[in-house]
Amino acid sequence: MNVNELKSGQGNVEVLVEVVSKEEPRSFNKFGREGKVCNCTVKDDTGEIKLTLWNDDVDKVKEGDKVKITNGYVKDWNGELQLSTGRYGTLEVVQE
Repeated sequence: MNVNELKSGQGNVEVLVEVVSKEEPRSFNKFGREGKVCNCTVKDDTGEIKLTLWNDDVDKVKEGDKVKITNGYVKDWNGELQLSTGRYGTLEVVQE
């Protein structure tokens, strides 16, 4: 699947992308549990999209990495498409 094919509300997304930029991680506390979240911009040959990283995935990824998202989903946040692994998806850093 390519970035330009992604639509809001889409699930079961599998895509291979490169991390263009990574923002500073933020901590949060939800339902009494600590967590980390971080936004990245990722791209393939067809376009760019925001990727939201949660908890352990925040430390796995750095700028320039190629990552494979499996069973991800896409949502619309403030008029911008965002890709995430959510609860059931996985993120894997791919060595070339």
